Amino acid sequence: MNKDYDPRMHTAEHILNGTMAKMFERGRAFSAHIEKKKSKCDYRFDRDLTEDERRAIENKVNEVISQNLPVYEKFIARSEAENIFNLERLPEGTGDEIRIINVGDYDACPCIGPHVSNTSEIGRFSIISSSFENGVMRLRFKLKD
Repeated sequence: MNKDYDPRMHTAEHILNGTMAKMFERGRAFSAHIEKKKSKCDYRFDRDLTEDERRAIENKVNEVISQNLPVYEKFIARSEAENIFNLERLPEGTGDEIRIINVGDYDACPCIGPHVSNTSEIGRFSIISSSFENGVMRLRFKLKD
């Protein structure tokens, strides 16, 4: 695991992805680079975000964080998970039981990484910037204590 890997940032990524999927109905990030100081997620999009959209995303993610939601895992059969989730980003050999990370009732996603146990541990989410190129909208973000 990367030495800069941060469970707080990783859990924030889950909330961001849930927010993006709900707001824009284009799915979760197809690529992400998560580190302690700053992170980025890439989405299939047709444009950059507006300033109002960036602010709305940031506000929603922080609203979810402030709800002090439990973050917990459950395991479901791969056959069931394939009908509910996109499993493409899971590493090969994940097995017949798929680990689902739940952020309260707000988000659920297959994942193998470590997470916080409650959103109260995350801190304040801040969007640094976004950009668009060749059908990819990149969102950069950080956390403040």
